[in-house]
Amino acid sequence: MTPSDEILDIVDENDEVIGQAPRGEATARRLRHRCVFIEARDADGRIFVHRRTPTKLVFPSHYDMFVGGVVGAGESYDEAALREAEEELGVSGLPRPEPLFRFLYADAGHTWWSAVYGVRCELPVVPQVEEVAWHTFLDEAELERRLGEWSWVPDGLEAYRRLREFRAA
Repeated sequence: MTPSDEILDIVDENDEVIGQAPRGEATARRLRHRCVFIEARDADGRIFVHRRTPTKLVFPSHYDMFVGGVVGAGESYDEAALREAEEELGVSGLPRPEPLFRFLYADAGHTWWSAVYGVRCELPVVPQVEEVAWHTFLDEAELERRLGEWSWVPDGLEAYRRLREFRAA
């Protein structure tokens, strides 16, 4: 099964399930589904940053300050957050990510309910080669400097903006 074949719950504007569709169809038809964004920090508090592979279905070769992905059909946000974090970081035994907030992301081509989490990863990371082309851990000041220099995933930028507001409140 390819990532395009993965079955997703399709949801309405209130995040209620209204159907299911393969991921590729959901993307092509702009069907609203669910995603998780996990800010992973190392033992020193630095943020895991990576460049997505050029084969990614959405936002290929863009930088991201979150690990994460789609929530599978019948899967909870919490289950997806742990699964996606362990898969992308290439670790096992990660603590359960802490749920922070949710928001509806929408742009001209995409729309999904987004659950944002935080997790501390003190394990050595071995990122999933199918997902991650390059990675490092950056402190917040360095990440802020890179925001204007690198091509970032737009949904990650929106989640990051909202995360800063959430923490400032």
